[in-house]
Amino acid sequence: MKFAVGLTFAALIASISPVLAEDNQNQQRPPESLGFVEWIVLQDTGLRLKARLDTGARTSSLHAVNIEPFEKGDEKWVSFQVPLADHRDQEKGEEGTEVEDVILEFERPVDRTVRIKRKGAPSQRRYVVRMEFCIAGSTHETEFSLADRGRFSYPALLGRRFLSDDNILVTSSESFMAENDCEHNNLDELAQSGQNLAK
Repeated sequence: MKFAVGLTFAALIASISPVLAEDNQNQQRPPESLGFVEWIVLQDTGLRLKARLDTGARTSSLHAVNIEPFEKGDEKWVSFQVPLADHRDQEKGEEGTEVEDVILEFERPVDRTVRIKRKGAPSQRRYVVRMEFCIAGSTHETEFSLADRGRFSYPALLGRRFLSDDNILVTSSESFMAENDCEHNNLDELAQSGQNLAK
């Protein structure tokens, strides 16, 4: 009986060892230092946006307007638009495309909703979707709450959930520290690829 128990315990240790090794490897991976503002590129669109890396926010946020929930089969989805005119950071093309001419439309399954408390205003419920994006030459996926950020300087915000999961340190006195770039499209390319993107 003791021999059988010993074998079972040994098998258990053997099965969890790779998991423990992987976790230990992630912890030993050196953190990447980035500035408090960096470029990100939304996957499948080539849309490049400035993002603020904010350790004071838990969930990341993305500028979106005309946010509309709908049903797709048995799932809850949401459609939304990202008008480039709200944040004029896009590279100009050579075909005279104006930033006002490009409005990107997205559809994503709703991951969850969050209630945001606002100082001096009623709390607000926001939809949260998962989005893939590139930063510092690497592709990541995280949750973004959708909100009208037109009055803010940066159309995207990356919060603690992303920063801690991906082992990123933020240098608050510097910006655009990323050593590697992400491929992105200019205004002409965004317009030519169509405005109904990333569905």
